[in-house]
Amino acid sequence: MAKNLSKGDKVAWDTSQGETHGKVVRKQTSKTRIKGHTAAASKDDPQYIVESAKSGKRAAHKPGELRKIS
Repeated sequence: MAKNLSKGDKVAWDTSQGETHGKVVRKQTSKTRIKGHTAAASKDDPQYIVESAKSGKRAAHKPGELRKIS
């Protein structure tokens, strides 16, 4: 569980296909739409926009869903 991530940090997260790796693009602190879904991020409940290393696709994840890797 990662709480403080920075742009460029390498992270892993679980998907229905298994574990995925990628990097943090930015910390999102306001509501946004990504891939047709609304990410209800706020200053009190931020989310991270991450980019998959394999597909290049972006998604929003809560900090508790991400694991920082080296």
